[in-house]
Amino acid sequence: MMETIELRELRETDWQAVHRYASMEIVSRHQPWGPNSEEETRQYVDEVLRDAAKKDRTRFTFAVILEGELIGCGELTICDRSNLTGEIGYILHPEHWGKGIATLLAKKLLNIGFHQHGLHRIQATCDPANTGSMRVLEKCGMTREGRIRDHLKMNDGWRDSLLFGKLEHE
Repeated sequence: MMETIELRELRETDWQAVHRYASMEIVSRHQPWGPNSEEETRQYVDEVLRDAAKKDRTRFTFAVILEGELIGCGELTICDRSNLTGEIGYILHPEHWGKGIATLLAKKLLNIGFHQHGLHRIQATCDPANTGSMRVLEKCGMTREGRIRDHLKMNDGWRDSLLFGKLEHE
């Protein structure tokens, strides 16, 4: 049976729950950050709160709540208001991988982007080695559009990214 998740705005007091997964090497291995120190996780949450308070807000970061517990975060970023484009991203505690929660989260983020913010196109990227994330993006109806070479500077060099996209009418 599919678990039900809630999305809510991230709060300052959430940093410890975020740190539970952001401090794990397995969670950050495909990312240009981490594993986080407590200070780095606090800085991330502070940055999210500052972005949420901006007048012309473009970054929407949601705590993912399952049975009252924060198990991850999802983000929608409005990249270009004139061209109505956005980008989604997500991260979950590994205890919740492989259960369909990330797919449900990605679908919710797409819905928010298309229906609450009137976006025309939403994209996402992932490490070509991250087959789990690739499957999530495909399951929520995103199309693999190509490969961005040397897209992210990682601790051990540059990383390519796969680009996925979805249009509002798809």
